[in-house]
Amino acid sequence: MAGNSFGQVFKITTFGESHGKAVGVIIDGCPAGLPIDEERIQLEMDRRKPGQSNIVTQRKESDTIQILSGVFEGKATGTPIMMVVFNADARSKDYSHIADKFRPSHADFTYHAKYGLRDYRGGGRSSARETAARVAAGAIAKQFLEQQGIHTQAYVSQVGHLQLNQPYQALDLTKVEDNAVRCPDSVMAENMIEYIKQVRKEGDTIGGVVNCVIKGCPAGLGEPAFDKLHADLAKAMLSINACKGFEYGSGFEGVTMKGSEHNDIFYQEDEQVKTKTNHSGGVQGGISNGMDIYFRTAFKPVATIVSAQESVNEAGEAVEVTGKGRHDPCVVPRAVPIVEAMAALVIADHLLRQRTTQA
Repeated sequence: MAGNSFGQVFKITTFGESHGKAVGVIIDGCPAGLPIDEERIQLEMDRRKPGQSNIVTQRKESDTIQILSGVFEGKATGTPIMMVVFNADARSKDYSHIADKFRPSHADFTYHAKYGLRDYRGGGRSSARETAARVAAGAIAKQFLEQQGIHTQAYVSQVGHLQLNQPYQALDLTKVEDNAVRCPDSVMAENMIEYIKQVRKEGDTIGGVVNCVIKGCPAGLGEPAFDKLHADLAKAMLSINACKGFEYGSGFEGVTMKGSEHNDIFYQEDEQVKTKTNHSGGVQGGISNGMDIYFRTAFKPVATIVSAQESVNEAGEAVEVTGKGRHDPCVVPRAVPIVEAMAALVIADHLLRQRTTQA
């Protein structure tokens, strides 16, 4: 199976399945000497883990991270860093009823079509359980970026029809972790939580949007023509389970503006070139311009629902599929640390790539 690695200089390879023994990641290219704070890594894992509130899946996993190599006396050695999380609460019997059935909007059929077989236990490799490895790697990328004064911050801006309309500059992003849904507006957060609970009681699921802001990114990152910074961010986000859309800067709303309105006018302040507006989202010509990078990611409703649905099995026969097991009624609360992790991995990789091109 190809496609399990991401990045070129700061490169990660993830492994493991939802109901296998473990999931994990190997990081290659982490700069030697970088202080590694294991508690910070575990904190990020705790933000993503299941069972953390009553609006997420109740699978009970501690997601305790174990570093097996690449770190000595609290610092990265420059050799591959291997981290693993052992699965403790997998209930494979919950999936025996779909061993030969294709669940609607899941990866069951497409994995079977590609490989001729599939791990039906929780989706195997296609499960969002794989993202635990990304968050572990992203936690180290964050620590590297913070040394450079670069910070990533994501938050939930929409659940179903409930949407925050304020720009990120008008929000207090220090409030993101104050509630279970990770929305910085307390009133909207409570409405979102109640809505998710209602949808769960109905045996259904709902989608949402996660916004992300990257502050402190220097100008000059990005590798045109095919590795533009926003293109790599888009690939990173769209590789996350259930992510169906990505837009940065003004995004689709930009088409309603005239060029005279959309253009970001340059000016100089304290020997630094800045723009009066930031419709470009911090990226122009595929290269960062030093302004905040901001983007939105859309996540579909979770495909597993309690209601019976029509489908077919591996023999092509008509069957009925009913969702069982433990699943998120809405993925966006737990997607926040995943989005941050993937953003940090992209910026860390491009920062190190830029260093190799400068004298």
